[in-house]
Amino acid sequence: MSDSQSNPRHVRELEDHLGVLDTLSGTALGVLSAASGIYTYLGVRSLLDSDGALSVFAALAYSIAVSVGIFVFWTYLMRLLPAMRTARARLGLMGAMALGSVAIIAMSSWLNAAALAGSAAVEQHLARTVQDYQTSLERSHTIAVASLGLERDVSRVRQSFQDLSEQEATGNLSGIAGRGAVFRVLRQKAEELQGLENQIGTVTPAVEQAFAEGNAILSRMRALTVEPGPVEARSVEFSEEAVRLAGLITQLRQLSVAPLVTRAAQDLSASVVLPTLSDEADTAAGQQATITSVLEVLGQRAETLAVAARAVEGMTPPPEVSYTPISAADAVIRYGRNFVPSWAGAIAIDLLPAVLVFILMVTQGAIRAGRERTPIEDSMTLAELRAAVSAIRRVEDDMPPEPKLSAPTRLREPAE
Repeated sequence: MSDSQSNPRHVRELEDHLGVLDTLSGTALGVLSAASGIYTYLGVRSLLDSDGALSVFAALAYSIAVSVGIFVFWTYLMRLLPAMRTARARLGLMGAMALGSVAIIAMSSWLNAAALAGSAAVEQHLARTVQDYQTSLERSHTIAVASLGLERDVSRVRQSFQDLSEQEATGNLSGIAGRGAVFRVLRQKAEELQGLENQIGTVTPAVEQAFAEGNAILSRMRALTVEPGPVEARSVEFSEEAVRLAGLITQLRQLSVAPLVTRAAQDLSASVVLPTLSDEADTAAGQQATITSVLEVLGQRAETLAVAARAVEGMTPPPEVSYTPISAADAVIRYGRNFVPSWAGAIAIDLLPAVLVFILMVTQGAIRAGRERTPIEDSMTLAELRAAVSAIRRVEDDMPPEPKLSAPTRLREPAE
């Protein structure tokens, strides 16, 4: 140990400092406890749905209990922990301090963080929800547009059947000119595909209208996340817009024509009404051969449409999104990583007295070490010396006087 630490004057100086700081520490601890109680009150009020007198009283009672608990807890530690002399006792109280700090964070710090950053956390929740809805809307629109692209596939198949029917009408297909059995089969399928193509065409405006309306709702929802004013009122309007947008996303999912094209492709080759063939055997044989070839072509075209439709149906569906209102305290916990400074301030205001406890521990340890290394005669002050001398005099005055012994007389020798 250094000479400065074993210097009696240094020890007395530390003791004088502790005496001055003792009252200041209590005042500072009371201010910190009161400030934590105020922010705790604001955090509790954000959790309570009612605005009545009972809710105010409940929040006030909770915040007062937190303030008193923090003040008493740190007062105990500031008094007792620095006075501990053994390592076992220090470790025991440090364990109690750690347990109490966790309890303080659980009952106060997260509510303080809600009071400091609750509104911003709720706005963060609204912004994240808008992003989720935008992703779902865009994905639904992409799938719907992809299904509308099947119209080109249907148009190509329809055009191929129309071209074959024209060839049959001129006799370039079966070798028999006219509008006979083969012509009617080809026309039948071309008309079915034309109806499917027209049906897909009517869906296109509905898809574009739903997507435009969804973007307009998203713009309104984005504006609500940054508008001034209480976030609770904005959350109510945001919830209404979210319900409308969810309905539009569902509508976009239902506007996908891929399932319709899949069913049409299955019916394309399965439902063929075969016409009556010619009475002449040679002509009937030619028509039958041509119809067989046409049915094979029908199967190939149907498979092509089915593959394209299944590719659209196999696209990753949009994620399910639903807006759930959230309190300020829950929002601060869910998005805690985005509000680290607020969390740090909320925890620091409750746990800052721990630093004072450690300061007192170091100071008290230095005082005890200085006293142990200093002889008693070197550590006595003038007042203590005067008190000691006065005590010695009082002891001497109270002691009974010692008896005085007379000088011994010499015995006379008898005369001779």
